[in-house]
Amino acid sequence: MSEFKRIPPEQAQALREQGAVVVDIRDPATFAALHISGSKHLDNHSLHAFITAADLDAPTVVVCYHGNSSQSAAAYLVSQGFSDVYSMDGGFELWRTIYPSETSQGTAE
Repeated sequence: MSEFKRIPPEQAQALREQGAVVVDIRDPATFAALHISGSKHLDNHSLHAFITAADLDAPTVVVCYHGNSSQSAAAYLVSQGFSDVYSMDGGFELWRTIYPSETSQGTAE
């Protein structure tokens, strides 16, 4: 069984440019205020539909506030059959300092 990998924002950006799925597990209001452009909001309500529709072999990057909660979520996705999962260290807070132009406002995309 595979395990998720912890990666810095720079590696997450490289994966994103190659088409990786980016999922944000922060609360809906915080996600709507600002998130990584093209990311999907994932919570307890959308999780089942996401897993059902997902390509389990597609690279998937999990993002939270600071890089802690995303590790648990990444481990859960691995347990659900995802084979290429990453938890982004530093979370969205670090991302927005490095890539401020790669953020968007609005509800889930």
